[in-house]
Parts: sequence; structure tokens; C-alpha cells
Amino acid sequence: MTLSTAPARATSLSPAQGIWLVAERELSTKLRSKAYLISTGVLLLIALAGIIWAGIASATPSSTPIAATSSAAATLQGVDGFEITDVADRAEAERLVTAGEVDAAVIDDAASPTGTVIIADKEAPQSLLMLLSESPTVELLNPDAAGGGMRYILGIAFGLVFMMAAISFGSPIATSVVEEKQTRVIEILLSAIPARVLLAGKVLGNTLLAMSQILLLVVVGTIGLIVSGQTAILQGIGGPVAWFAVFFFFGFILLAAMFAAAGSLVSRQEDVGTTMMPVTYLTMIPYFLVIFFGDNPVVMTVLSYVPFSAPVGMPIRLFFNEAAWWEPLASLALMLVACAVVITIGAKIYENSLLKMGARVKLGEALRR
Repeated sequence: MTLSTAPARATSLSPAQGIWLVAERELSTKLRSKAYLISTGVLLLIALAGIIWAGIASATPSSTPIAATSSAAATLQGVDGFEITDVADRAEAERLVTAGEVDAAVIDDAASPTGTVIIADKEAPQSLLMLLSESPTVELLNPDAAGGGMRYILGIAFGLVFMMAAISFGSPIATSVVEEKQTRVIEILLSAIPARVLLAGKVLGNTLLAMSQILLLVVVGTIGLIVSGQTAILQGIGGPVAWFAVFFFFGFILLAAMFAAAGSLVSRQEDVGTTMMPVTYLTMIPYFLVIFFGDNPVVMTVLSYVPFSAPVGMPIRLFFNEAAWWEPLASLALMLVACAVVITIGAKIYENSLLKMGARVKLGEALRR
């Protein structure tokens, strides 16, 4: 009696119930994994420690120890970044430099065109050279308000989070599909639910896991900024982070469908690396492009509209007020169109390749079947 009623219950599942059933299975499997929980905890601790360390380092001013004779010391008094030790003459200054007690010494010298001489062991501190050098006044007609250092930091932050999350949660989709094919479990699953429902459940479950990790990173980052006194950063980064989360959500769905399709093309774990390689490149390329071309406005504008790089490029442009109000909406619309197209193609590849065992299924064959 039990055997005869089991298929009836399986086939009575609605698509929504089937999708959530598969998604719940993906969530429970991951959340029961000690490796996943430990790696997530370590990631959060590293992020928190990095933010707090950066805040402490920026709040702790560093000073360069130098020696100076009376006239030179009077010139340097009140200048931040230098710890001045008064010396009587050149001999005493050279002794302190040789002993390593100071990084350099500034002494009076009437023979020098500037009236002073810097004495150092191997190399004079650049900050001291710049202070004592006379530079012409510079006037910029079109100053760049976007700081290069902050742009670089944001590029690393957004790009690395997107790349690592996509690979960490996308690759297991492909490997689980191959495992199900290799163990013939896929035949049992397909007898209960359609292939597209199975695909949707896998994508949904891993998307929820990825988004939960992103939200945890945002919470930990906010706590770290508040604890380290970097609250000024929070005032301008809230909007870009929100847009990053939105773009990441749809960008990950797009990549997850591609990972699942890549896994369905092979039947052995040894072969999955070759089919996943193109998708892996699509997750890595945006990170490196933003790092290398982050200060190029033309390249960044293009990257903010390409679906695979928009989750990184658009938030950075928004942070520096380089994008109009309608641009993230237009980019998101393109992302949604790309998601629809890629999911449709990926679902067809997935559906046509799941029961194909043995040799690797060619892409053209998977699309034609």
C-alpha cells in the first residue's frame, strides 16, 4: 500500500512545491556541513579583523624620527609626521644617523643652495625631501574627485566578494549534478519532478546561501566600521552596497544556471573542470578588469552595463557619483534580459543532457536534442 501511494504523492507536487523541496535539500545539506560553517566563520572573522585593523592603522599617526640643528629645527617645528631631536652640530647628527636612532638629519650648511643639508644612511625619507623641496603651485582645471586609493579598495572588495561567492556556491552546483548523474540518482529524481523544476530548486537554494553570506558580510563590515570609528565611510557606501546586493542576486542566478548546465554535460567528476572553466572565467574577469581599469571612465561605464561585470562596475560608479540616477535601472533591465536568455538556454542544455551518460555531451547536441 505504501509503495503504490508514493508515486502519487510525488507527481502531485506543484512546480513551486518541487522547487522549494529541492532548494530546501540544498540548504540543509550545506548548513549541516561543518566545512561550510567553519569556512564561513573564518571568512567573517577575517573581514572583521581587516576592517578593524585598517581603522586602527589609519587612526594611529606614524612619525619619522629625524635630527636637526637649531635653525633647521625651527623650520620643522609644528610639522606633523616628524619626531625632531635637537643636535648641536654635524658630528652629533652623523652619530645619531649611523647608530640608527634617527632616519635622517637636517643640518645648516651655508655652502648649500638651500642653506640646509639632509644626512641619511642609505636613503633619505621621501616625506622629508618633499617637505623641504620647493614645488610650483599646481592648478587643476578638471580635478578628479574620486580618490584612486578608495577606488582600488572598493574594486577589490566588490570584485573579490562577487568572484569568491560565485565560485564557492556555483561550483558545487556543477559537481552535485555530476554526482547525481554518476550515481544514477538523477533517474530517481526525474521520475518525481521535471528537470526544469530540479534546476530551479538547485539555483534557488544556492542563491539563498550566497545572499545570506553577503548579508552577513555587510553586517560584520558595518560593525567593524562602527567599532573602528570609520562611520564616515558608512554615509556614502550604503547605496552602492544595496545596489551590489541587487545586482549580485541576479548575477548569481545567471551564473548558477550556467554552472548547472556545465555540470550536466559530463558524467564523471574528472571531466567537470573542463566544462566549468568558461563559467569560472566569467566570474574572474570582472574582478581583474575593475582592478586594472578602475580609473578608466570609459571602461568602467562599459563594465557597469555588461551583465557579468555590472555587480562590480555599477556600485563603484555610484559610490563616486559617476552614474546618473537612471543608469543602474537600465543596467538592471539588461541584467534581467540576460538572465532570461541564459536561464532558458541553460535549462535546455540541462534538460537534454541529464540522462546522457558516458562521453561528454557536445554543446550543439545538447541544444538540438
